[in-house]
Amino acid sequence: MPTGSSTETSSDRDPEAVRRHPALFRAVVRRRNPRLRRTDITVTDERTVRRAVKAAALGNAMEWFDFGIYSYLAVTLGNVFFPSGNDTVRLLSSLATFAVAFLVRPLGGLFFGPLGDRVGRKRVLALTMVLMAVGTCAIGLIPSYASIGFWSPVLLICFRMLQGFSTGGEYGGAATFIAEYAPDKRRGFFGSFLEFGTLAGYIGAAGLVTVMNSALGSATMEDWGWRLPFLVAGPLGLVGLYLRLRLEDTPAFRKLEEENAMAGTDGERPDVEATELKQIFTAHWQRLLLCVVLAGAYGITDYMLLSYMPTYLTDQLDYDDTHGLVILIATMALLMVVITFVGRLNDRVGRKPLLMAGMGGFALLSAPAFLLLKQGGVVAVSGGMLMLGLPLVCLLGTMSAALPALFPTSVRYGSLAIGYNISTSLFGGTTPLVMTGLIHTTGSDMAPAFYTTGAAVVGMVAVACMKETARQPLEGSPPSVSTPEEAAEIVTSQTREPRF
Repeated sequence: MPTGSSTETSSDRDPEAVRRHPALFRAVVRRRNPRLRRTDITVTDERTVRRAVKAAALGNAMEWFDFGIYSYLAVTLGNVFFPSGNDTVRLLSSLATFAVAFLVRPLGGLFFGPLGDRVGRKRVLALTMVLMAVGTCAIGLIPSYASIGFWSPVLLICFRMLQGFSTGGEYGGAATFIAEYAPDKRRGFFGSFLEFGTLAGYIGAAGLVTVMNSALGSATMEDWGWRLPFLVAGPLGLVGLYLRLRLEDTPAFRKLEEENAMAGTDGERPDVEATELKQIFTAHWQRLLLCVVLAGAYGITDYMLLSYMPTYLTDQLDYDDTHGLVILIATMALLMVVITFVGRLNDRVGRKPLLMAGMGGFALLSAPAFLLLKQGGVVAVSGGMLMLGLPLVCLLGTMSAALPALFPTSVRYGSLAIGYNISTSLFGGTTPLVMTGLIHTTGSDMAPAFYTTGAAVVGMVAVACMKETARQPLEGSPPSVSTPEEAAEIVTSQTREPRF
């Protein structure tokens, strides 16, 4: 299948041979890279793309709703599931349980990612949705430590691991799903809705916890109120499952299946199943490493603000639970307003400038922002969160379009799921635990700022090493356009002007 890009040209051959037989080498190049025909180009349907984006974004929103609930209830859950003792130890125990879900995410990526490259994106995303909903609802049903003792935290860890395993296939699949449905020139815009869903999930979790804390009080929340946010995940999971099952698989995957059928392989492609992991870690190891570094820097900055910040305000600055969450909700709502504009902008000017602006913003503004947060007033805390939120939205609105484009179609889901989840496991999910531990070890409440700054500097190096992919076809797939006129223009542009 033509992809519109050449991997070998006549200049790679012996120059003397090329001069002697120019026509022969031109024929070889044309054979290896035939011109695109109109039928090779994918013309997307706007309504179908929007339905695909909605289904993927809702699943992502549910994922972060589930994880947001746990992070915003970290102090409460520490009191419910862990024996009484030192408050810092209880908080660290709760955050460690938060982090344990991320330890199994790479296993989920190793399982679901290659599976999605073999049987399709849609089926795997439906499965991850079901598993996530089951794990979250089950947490809401666990008896407290006071009721069953040791088995209470054990069950909590087991269901957190189920959440983490299912999430291992969620982000990589959802990002791949949107990227392969979206037209090339609007991939950034449609991809930004994935992180729009992230913010919506966080806001839903933070809003629900805030309302319940205000209405029920801390004593009732510790008694039974904490269970309700977890139980809400069941109905949300059913809605997301319905939306995902209504869609066909992505055009890029369907074309890949057609190629395999023409080549005489069956739908399961056992030959690919046996070698795909080896290909990812050998043929694509440099891209995988770049994905790990990019996602690591992104994860630390993301989890610092959206997951850890309420705990930091409450535990380190003695800020009121409700007030801190209200300010965070307002910040995230502002980011939701801006994020799709960032998506449009990176389609226009490129992914790298926006990613560099986000990483550079964290490198420069993290320390001043935390100094502002320490002032404690509503205006100061709001200003500090805004200083951290603006660089983050540059990453949120761009990363979901940039990461899938690192890999070819045949291994995109698997590579992205593995790379993203290794990184999130090592860096993103451990961010609340590491930052709390750094503060406890160093005695400085500025430690999170320095940790974030270091991550952003590493991220800047990674962005400098990546290729620009805006407005270009995904590797391994033909161009994807919005209208038949665009397709005709691409075909016409390949025709050389006659020479007289």
